Amino acid sequence: MGQPTPATDDGWWRSAVIYQVYVRSFADGDGDGTGDLAGVRARLPYLAELGVDALWFNPWYRSPMKDGGYDVADYRAVDPAFGTLAEAEKLIVEARELGIRTLVDIVPNHVSDQHPWFRAALAGGPERELFHFRPGRGEHGELPPNDWQSEFGGPAWTRLPDGDWYLHLFAPEQPDLNWAHPAVRQEHEDILRFWFERGVAGVRIDSAALLVKHPELPDVTEGRDPHPYVDRDELHDVYRAWRAVADEYGAVFVGEVWLPDAERFARYLRPDELHTAFNFSFMSCPWDAARLRRSIDDTLAEHAPVGAPATWVLCNHDVTRTVTRYGRADTGFDFATKAFGTPTDLALGTRRARAAALLSLALPGVVYVYQGEELGLPEADIPLDRIEDPMHARSGGTDPGRDGCRVPLPWAAGEPHAGFGGEPWLPQPDGWAAYAADRQAEDPGSMLRLYREAVRLRPVFGDGPPTWLPAPDGVLAFARADALCVVNLSDTPVDLPAHSALLLAGGPLDTAGRLPRDTAVWLRA
Repeated sequence: MGQPTPATDDGWWRSAVIYQVYVRSFADGDGDGTGDLAGVRARLPYLAELGVDALWFNPWYRSPMKDGGYDVADYRAVDPAFGTLAEAEKLIVEARELGIRTLVDIVPNHVSDQHPWFRAALAGGPERELFHFRPGRGEHGELPPNDWQSEFGGPAWTRLPDGDWYLHLFAPEQPDLNWAHPAVRQEHEDILRFWFERGVAGVRIDSAALLVKHPELPDVTEGRDPHPYVDRDELHDVYRAWRAVADEYGAVFVGEVWLPDAERFARYLRPDELHTAFNFSFMSCPWDAARLRRSIDDTLAEHAPVGAPATWVLCNHDVTRTVTRYGRADTGFDFATKAFGTPTDLALGTRRARAAALLSLALPGVVYVYQGEELGLPEADIPLDRIEDPMHARSGGTDPGRDGCRVPLPWAAGEPHAGFGGEPWLPQPDGWAAYAADRQAEDPGSMLRLYREAVRLRPVFGDGPPTWLPAPDGVLAFARADALCVVNLSDTPVDLPAHSALLLAGGPLDTAGRLPRDTAVWLRA
């Protein structure tokens, strides 16, 4: 196999810039319209020039793709649409030679209905104990076993011809695993070792707070505490065991943990559990100085007791793109429906997205950049007959789904399909080539050039926490080391604080040298 040397933990992850790769939409290396590992390998120099420290890959495993690869049929095989295991191993090595580490996605809550375990369970084998099968309620078992609802809409249960029901908190093609069974725990520890031995530096844990269920699977009644399947105390034993495996290889974890309770959230970040977890409050904030400052302060306060670094995320594969989100007058965001009330002003959204990029990259901790954010891509409108996301169908068409942020990237303005490769699996909007990477690389004022320069300069902020500076209403200003970050979210231009040099600006200052609205700057004190 030619295994690379296992990763070592030198603390790199505490201040890393990590780039999220949604393989299917990144770059198509074989011309079939689907992004693949060959496409990623060909673009590694681009990622190295961007300056990122690591790549987080959404699932690249063998899958029927009923939920974008989050329905995993075989964790030890790469899906043929993306390439081969050997190619993945080469990618890990080639990226590391450029100073870029690799993180993979693990989906422990569920597997595909095509996974060998579930197929054996449907055949009546002992594997049935590895899932949640229950008789239905009602006179003839015609009602689901409880009132749990799928994250994608509708009941979280599907009935089989034999009359039993099985649990799926997501799509019916994603049956939930029974984490009370030791075989489930052992299998996932083995999967971690499989990828760590191939040089993977870390793992992103999907739906990390949902694995363990109350053994009686009771109804979700208002005020039930603890919740029957969210943030169960038993979860922490799982992650302590995982941490012991990761420590053997110097590997790290980032958990997808959605919890409103700061104290409960921080428990996942204790020194013997996960290294980091995603910060969703920052991403879901409207463009409002007071709300953003409160989110920053609360995030840092949550992490301080456990000594874990904060993470800063503006967008990912599940969320409306930043330019579109910030380009709407009402920038409040409903994660359940992705609904906004007003049309998008792309010029406004782009100014704010540039400022938000400088804000997030100036903060202490880990920054995640979703592919295409560095190009300033807006959310794309997908024709109804081309939507693939199961959220759309399961919601009866009321939820637009997540495909709009997953449209294949534009690489070359003058090439077919904007240089992505073959005809893309999701349609690229008219004018997509205007965002092409090759065009932006030549434009000093482009979003790409801003990201490159910001990542390069980021070390000027040092390692310490921010010190907030006096500022007018609607303005965020803080110092770290000998650098300042100022973001104007007010309606009028503002004077800059005293400084010795302008390091980087998200847009031009006005003729009086003031910072315009929806603009950020980095200054040397």
